Amino acid sequence: MNTLRTKLTALLVIAILVVVAISTVFFFYVLGPRPERRGEEAIVAEIALILELLRGGSGTEGSALAGVRSNPPEGWFDPVASRMLTRAMEARGEAQTVTVYQPEQGGAGSASVRLPDGRYLVLPVHMMPPPPNNFSLILGGWLLLITLGTTGVVIVAVYRMTQPLAIIEKAVAEIGPDGELPKLEETGTTEVRAAAVAINRLSARLKSSMESRMRIVAAAAHDLRTPLTRMRLRAEFLEEEREQWLADLSELDRIADSAIRLVREEVEGAGSEAIDLHTLAQDLTQELQETGLNAELLRADAVTVVGQPIALKRAVRNLMVNAATHGRAARIGVYAEAGKGVLVIEDDGPGIPEALMARVFEPFFRVDPARQATIPGAGLGLAIAHEIVTRHAGVLSLANRPGGGLLQRVELPRAS
Repeated sequence: MNTLRTKLTALLVIAILVVVAISTVFFFYVLGPRPERRGEEAIVAEIALILELLRGGSGTEGSALAGVRSNPPEGWFDPVASRMLTRAMEARGEAQTVTVYQPEQGGAGSASVRLPDGRYLVLPVHMMPPPPNNFSLILGGWLLLITLGTTGVVIVAVYRMTQPLAIIEKAVAEIGPDGELPKLEETGTTEVRAAAVAINRLSARLKSSMESRMRIVAAAAHDLRTPLTRMRLRAEFLEEEREQWLADLSELDRIADSAIRLVREEVEGAGSEAIDLHTLAQDLTQELQETGLNAELLRADAVTVVGQPIALKRAVRNLMVNAATHGRAARIGVYAEAGKGVLVIEDDGPGIPEALMARVFEPFFRVDPARQATIPGAGLGLAIAHEIVTRHAGVLSLANRPGGGLLQRVELPRAS
């Protein structure tokens, strides 16, 4: 089965076997002692010596491996084996010193005992060779291989086990300003595919829910248009409080229109393009001046950003109109900073109380509805501007100026 559990189990088993096999081969065949030859020759030499003694042979010189010799055998002296055999002889009541020599090229060793006439009795012996001089280095290398191999297996296993969590973390980190989750590829193991499918399903449901809410708001605002139109026609025939009726109907009409535009900005799918922020500020300043509003462009650095022209123009217009109406004057400046374009709008109004500053981007919010009832608007200008700037990966912030008035600051990423 193509599951993470099955693959992880197989990976652990295979990896551990491979690591142990490589370490064993490295230990015995690379750093370890050479393997000894088989002992058939030594056994045959012992049998031949015993047969010669039974036949009454003189035993002047035995075979190459066993017999009575005038000289000790060749090879390097093995003190450990010699001490072991000498102690074993003393335990049997024989006070004989046994000397063991090991061959240079491997094979059976030779144990010799000096006879009273000065000759040596030589017999083949098979004893465990002593540990090599670099035994600590060999053991350290073997442990290092085991450690590195096990660490590699654990790293791979943990990575595979946490891959679904990494997919979720990546999806959350890539949530766009519009709140939509990225589309994930539904490939990989069963668990990875299940995580991708769940995230994609969640994204689709969230998008459908948001679109459904937007359609409800748009439909409700659109449906207000019909009764408002009928009421406006009827108000034309009223004699008393005709102007008040028309003013209230106009206010309701502006609220419905702002709600519809807010929904359109939310679901707008127009493509992005390069926008000259300084040119946009110049055009809007001239537009406000032509309508009789107090607006002045103080500085206009050449800055290019990427976004949707209609939406971004609507956001900046809302901010400038707020400054020119609520703040009695709008002074605009466009600045080029490191990696971003900045649009600053200052006014001479009363500002916003610090206690209400956290609510300025709420729809239909007004600082003092009773005092500002004569100012046109539905309280959606800042909400729409904040939504548009946020969807352009920008930041809209408001602050009270020390000398009075409000400062609106828009930061947008510059086009590369």
